[in-house]
Amino acid sequence: MADLKTRPTKRSVTDFVKSIADDERRRDCRNVMRIMKSVTKARPKMWGPSIIGYGTYHFKYASGREADWFITGFSPRKQALTIYVMSGFSKYKTLLKKLGKHRTGQSCLYIMRLSDVDLDVLTLLIRGSMKHLMGAAT
Repeated sequence: MADLKTRPTKRSVTDFVKSIADDERRRDCRNVMRIMKSVTKARPKMWGPSIIGYGTYHFKYASGREADWFITGFSPRKQALTIYVMSGFSKYKTLLKKLGKHRTGQSCLYIMRLSDVDLDVLTLLIRGSMKHLMGAAT
């Protein structure tokens, strides 16, 4: 069984964010960092070369494979700001309707600009996902 490729690194979160060329994307990242730190009470860590993760939880697949992963995090991708909602979106349909302009994947929330969404709703979404994961992890 292969190990997860994305792992925490010692790379500086501050240096990574400073290296983002686009001013608006860099500002959005700082705002998302404030939200995630407030919700998780955790310090940010780099996971792989381009994901900023907060907190950790341990999970086990039905296959028996186990791993540690971040509770929530984000990555400033070129196409969109990707926010990781690890609990998925099935429980958050009402919140998603109120969020604003976005797309979703299995556990990824794609936002072009933070100004496109309601930050209070985003905070509730991140908080709900964290509570769901922490309840499942205990």
